[in-house]
Amino acid sequence: MRLSLKPFLPRSLFGRAALILVVPIVTVQLIVSVAFIQRHFEGVTRQLVHGVVVELTLLRNAVEQADSPEAARAAVRPLARTVEMTVVLPTPEIAASDLRGWADLTAGPVITELRNRLPNILSIDLASRKGTVLLAEQTRHGPMLVSLPRSRVSASNPHQLLVIMMLSSVLMTLIAYMFLRNQLRPIKRLAEAAAAFGKGDAVPYRPRGALEVRAAGAAFLDMRARIERAIETRTLMLSGVSHDLRTPITRLRLGLSMLPEDEDTAALLSDVREMERLVDAFLAFARGDAMEEPVAADPAEIGRQIVENAERSGQSIDYESLLAGPVEMRMRPQAVQRAVENLIGNALRHGTSVRLTLSATERGVRFVVEDNGPGIPETQREAAMAPFARLGAARDPNHGGGVGLGLSIAADVARSHGGRLMLGRSDALGGLRADLFLAR
Repeated sequence: MRLSLKPFLPRSLFGRAALILVVPIVTVQLIVSVAFIQRHFEGVTRQLVHGVVVELTLLRNAVEQADSPEAARAAVRPLARTVEMTVVLPTPEIAASDLRGWADLTAGPVITELRNRLPNILSIDLASRKGTVLLAEQTRHGPMLVSLPRSRVSASNPHQLLVIMMLSSVLMTLIAYMFLRNQLRPIKRLAEAAAAFGKGDAVPYRPRGALEVRAAGAAFLDMRARIERAIETRTLMLSGVSHDLRTPITRLRLGLSMLPEDEDTAALLSDVREMERLVDAFLAFARGDAMEEPVAADPAEIGRQIVENAERSGQSIDYESLLAGPVEMRMRPQAVQRAVENLIGNALRHGTSVRLTLSATERGVRFVVEDNGPGIPETQREAAMAPFARLGAARDPNHGGGVGLGLSIAADVARSHGGRLMLGRSDALGGLRADLFLAR
């Protein structure tokens, strides 16, 4: 089984960049600590212990050359004062074994060096008295206890180096964190501006940060400006075409209204009405929600307005709101209402029972339109959301069908709000289920 570290690594750019900075700092600190403490401190300890061993050898020789314990004490006392040591001969108390503190970093080299150079040592106590070494040695006049300052055999306060290293590491990490956060903040703002533009909201943005980030920000602003110009040009062009077409269509309607009423005149009036409906549908598809600014709106109010409009038109819709309370989110309410009404219009055109359900989660709001019609086969659902798509004779505009833009308009509105339109089968009614999701 192949193991991978990918699930344990941070997913954000900031986390990965911080990991890239922290891991080398910690690794370097560990290497320096091991190399410096083991080599430098152990080397210093050996040199200090070597000098102490010479002095201890001098004291022991003086004791061994004396004829009695009293003479040994008299001979060793002036020497001990000279080398700053205290001698007890003979000593009544001797440690049973070597003693050292658990956090004493240099105790090991001290004990090892003393035992290697002084073969008559009985015990070495580095823990009973703070800052003092108690060394018991066997002589011809009995055990001799020698006490000397700990600073004579090891470097003083070796932990200070570790503390300084840790503090400097924390300080450098904080500085790196602040610098990294400032460098990644423009990237985050660029991502937020791009996400907002994907939802149709052009938030103010100015390129900042490093040269590469500024270049990416400038390219984004240019792209956004070109897209906005393209949308505006398309909207103005089709608005002009629609306006130009309405004039001759109006003249045709007026001319037909002055003719005698017969089957041919009624057929021509039906064609004129169909032309007006086509022009309105094309204009709605081209305009989309580009002319509307996003505002804070309540989806429940939009749902109630849709139901009221349907009731005034003599249509019956089963409406259910699953919202626990008022929900406000930035959206284009007219575009959302138009998209849901298109879904409901399609459902009423192909079914007799329609249900509208409104729900909300932390991620967004969901409008679900269900009907009891024939539905759309799974293999044709993606094609059904394409512009001007008609999947059968029942959807022919000459037989009461639409022009193939209802689902496409709803899908565009969903995408402009950071969501999507999903088609499926209704479990409750058996027909088509249109799920319009709008992201917060």
